[in-house]
Amino acid sequence: MTDTLQALGRQLGTDVDTLASISRNVANLQTPGYRAERMSGDFATRAGLAALPDQRNGSLAQTGRSLDLALRGPGFFVVERQGQQLLARSGSFRLDADGSLVTQHGDQVLGQSGPISIDARRLTADMPLRVQADGQLWAGQEALGQLQVVAVAEPLQLRSMGNGAYRYDGLPGQWQGSVVQGAVEQANVDPADEMLRLMELTRHVDAVRRAMSTYDQMLDAGINKIGEN
Repeated sequence: MTDTLQALGRQLGTDVDTLASISRNVANLQTPGYRAERMSGDFATRAGLAALPDQRNGSLAQTGRSLDLALRGPGFFVVERQGQQLLARSGSFRLDADGSLVTQHGDQVLGQSGPISIDARRLTADMPLRVQADGQLWAGQEALGQLQVVAVAEPLQLRSMGNGAYRYDGLPGQWQGSVVQGAVEQANVDPADEMLRLMELTRHVDAVRRAMSTYDQMLDAGINKIGEN
């Protein structure tokens, strides 16, 4: 009997985690570069589920701004926050007071040879910043560095660190995508899909509730029968 109650309790715990995932997705519909969460089996966790970031592309919003960069294909920019390397999908960058390329939240954007710095005085109407599909940065004919973009071989090892950045402790993958300049990637959340997930979750919770009610009635009937004897 205890096993049955524990199983039903685990199901409810799983439903709570799934609802939290749907809520986060809906709350971030307008967050550039946000990766929608999908619950996936992970027996290393108590509930046997973990939030898996969706690797599909989000739609592009054209901005024409030279420091707005979007990735196509599974992959992440590499950034640094307080000495820790993290991964980020949103490429809405800016230059700070020292000329360092940073995210909107201040994380430093890393290139193949370390942090990327750009002397804004080099950029003119005749020599604008140009970013190639492979992440190479140019000012006219002068190379400024190359963005470090990586893929992940074990998406379940991604852990959100806030402000659109992830810690990754898994094996690296080979990035085979491209960089698009002058555009920002939108969240890859599908509102219709989230509504469908919510409807399915509601039905599942109701089924678990009925099962618990039936089980409670069986226990009550059993206890009464024992009392009669």
